[in-house]
Amino acid sequence: MRNIRLKYRYDGSLFFGFQRQIDKRTVQGEIEKFLEIVLKEKVNMISSGRTDRGVHALIQVSNFLTSSTIPLDKLQYVLNRSLPQDIDIIEIDEVDMQFNSRFDAGKRGYRYIISWDKDPFKSRYETYINKEVEITKFKNILSPLVGVHDFNNFRMSDCGSKTSIREIYSIDVVPYGDKRVAIDIIGSSFLKSQIRIIIGTALDIYFGLRSSNYIEEMLANPKKDFIKRVAPPNGLYLTMVDYEGGNNGI
Repeated sequence: MRNIRLKYRYDGSLFFGFQRQIDKRTVQGEIEKFLEIVLKEKVNMISSGRTDRGVHALIQVSNFLTSSTIPLDKLQYVLNRSLPQDIDIIEIDEVDMQFNSRFDAGKRGYRYIISWDKDPFKSRYETYINKEVEITKFKNILSPLVGVHDFNNFRMSDCGSKTSIREIYSIDVVPYGDKRVAIDIIGSSFLKSQIRIIIGTALDIYFGLRSSNYIEEMLANPKKDFIKRVAPPNGLYLTMVDYEGGNNGI
């Protein structure tokens, strides 16, 4: 038996999210389907995390167990020839049997791209708003989220995580070309749609739709219901999965 690790990227535009679903096109479902054809056995991928429908990944990490002895270079070649164009296998290697892509990941990073330059050819890859975002002001709105908090108000109601305690290590807001900003968030792990709720809430505060201390109130009162604004998925990318201090991101 071998434990095989995959590193890959994907355009999430035409997927119903990452996680395998019956009769729906998903990233996990597509990769497992072709792995099973090549390896001639059932495959169950363990992955660093799950992305929502329409969310992209510049790096995703999964592992699976197999009894196949196929050379890894051949496996990568066959997969990339077989998989649809919106999935690309970057690297395949054999790892220790104890390695687990989900539980061994120490940090995960996401990037959210906001644009105030309407461009139909980029509409799947950034979120358009009709007003400029000033970097310092937006970063100040997000700054209270850094640290260990109960993020119960920053997850979807169907989130299956047993605890909503998470740590965000850093949040940065940087220019991203002309009339665009990128928000980079690094944390231990994230709840379902947590990043999108963070961005949506911050945009509401920025444009005066919520009070300036709304995020602080959401953090201070995790059992109280607050209005959640979920930002669109198309501007969001999984950009980094870190194992034992080794940055496996882009």
